[in-house]
Amino acid sequence: MAERVLAHFDLEKAIALRWAMRDIIANRLKLMPLKQDDLQTLLELGFVEMRDGAPVVTPDGLAALE
Repeated sequence: MAERVLAHFDLEKAIALRWAMRDIIANRLKLMPLKQDDLQTLLELGFVEMRDGAPVVTPDGLAALE
């Protein structure tokens, strides 16, 4: 179901959201900070949550990457 949610976005936005989640998982945020609108979208979708001030990909977010 999570993958279908990303299908509602245009291709460029869906790709950006997927890469944002991959960057969070790989701890690349110091090198490439997230765009605020991408982070907000991922938070609203429930694909990312904030823990101790840092974004963390949720199980639903991981499912969307599969």
